[in-house]
Amino acid sequence: MNLRGVAAIYRFEMARWRRTLWQSLVAPVITTALYFLVFGSAIGSRMSDMAGIDYGSFIVPGLILLSVLTQSISNASFGIYFPKFTGTIYEILSAPLSPFETVSAYVGAAATKSVILALVTLLTATLFVDVEVQHPALMLLFLVLIALGFCLLGFFIGLLANNFEQLQFVPLLVVTPLTFLGGVFYSVSALAEPWRTVTLVNPIIYLVSGYRWTFYGVADVPLGASILGMMLTILVPLAAITWIFRTGYKLKN
Repeated sequence: MNLRGVAAIYRFEMARWRRTLWQSLVAPVITTALYFLVFGSAIGSRMSDMAGIDYGSFIVPGLILLSVLTQSISNASFGIYFPKFTGTIYEILSAPLSPFETVSAYVGAAATKSVILALVTLLTATLFVDVEVQHPALMLLFLVLIALGFCLLGFFIGLLANNFEQLQFVPLLVVTPLTFLGGVFYSVSALAEPWRTVTLVNPIIYLVSGYRWTFYGVADVPLGASILGMMLTILVPLAAITWIFRTGYKLKN
């Protein structure tokens, strides 16, 4: 494995992230802090507990994922699309790097950014509400797997995109609405039928539920279903990326 080549791309992506730190880290944290102020403090003080948990604390895992999912897709998609836009993608393809090494470098850098964002957001949440993490090791593992899956999805989107507008379509018009409807601000058990059943069709509910379980030990769906959902978020885009590198579709032509 060409570790030097992987490290070069990884360092380049992290350096680009540091140059745009306000947009990549500070802005999402400020936005999430506003959610805590509005929903956690202002509205949360007037709402009853959710699944026996204070409402402000209940929404913390969901708000963390709300930032992580959108930023994972944006970071990974822009990271690979920009070389396509400038034409330097051909230098990467001709370099002594396998497709696995190329994907590992770009997705690894994007996932690192997402995990840092999540941890900073978690620290920010402790300033507003009481946060308990019952399973810290599993919390980190779930976070890394979820970030990895959506970074792979973002990488796939970056390979397919023809312009910068298409990079924002999925995170803004698909992922964000699904996340809001995926149990970030409520428990599925609080919904009446048929909405409770309809919500279970949303794949984001399985990620949010599993991640919330690592905090408070409560979940809206079985933990096994959440683990299966996380595995699918990794395997499906990975299979699509593998197909693109094998065929060269939207990559070499």
